[in-house]
Amino acid sequence: MTGELQINHYPDVVTRGAGALPPVPWRDPHTVSKEDLRGYIAKLEQACLDNPLSADLRTCLGMAHAMNFDVYKSMDALEEAVQLDPESFWAQMKKAELLYRIRALPRAEQEMLAALELANTGFEASIARKHLLEIRRLMREGTQKPAWTKSLRSPVIAFALIVVASISALMMVTR
Repeated sequence: MTGELQINHYPDVVTRGAGALPPVPWRDPHTVSKEDLRGYIAKLEQACLDNPLSADLRTCLGMAHAMNFDVYKSMDALEEAVQLDPESFWAQMKKAELLYRIRALPRAEQEMLAALELANTGFEASIARKHLLEIRRLMREGTQKPAWTKSLRSPVIAFALIVVASISALMMVTR
């Protein structure tokens, strides 16, 4: 695909070359109504069926699902886009951004580093670096999901003993 716009028989779906920005509706998510978003998602899903090898369309579909707060469908579409075109900066960056937004920070950092490696322009590199700074700041400040590395056996046993003691005390009082 070249850097020019390629418009197929879907008038609202525009794909661009790897170095271009995503289509206009995705630049400000607050200006897209829920009805319009559902329409874009339907058109993008059909476009993906008609063009199964288009990483750009899958990336846009992933962004649309993310705007619709459907994380699982968004991640599926973005992972598929990265698989279709492992050299696509935007697919990789949007996948990393989604991981950042759900606060899977260690994985978001790995994916954003991969996106930084794919950056072809200073603009792309700048975006990836800014996201990396934010991801690392959040990791440093502890704003991430806790890793469950410790056993919960002791707290569960202590809680069970407290419950048993409470029930025993109530049984003695009611006699």
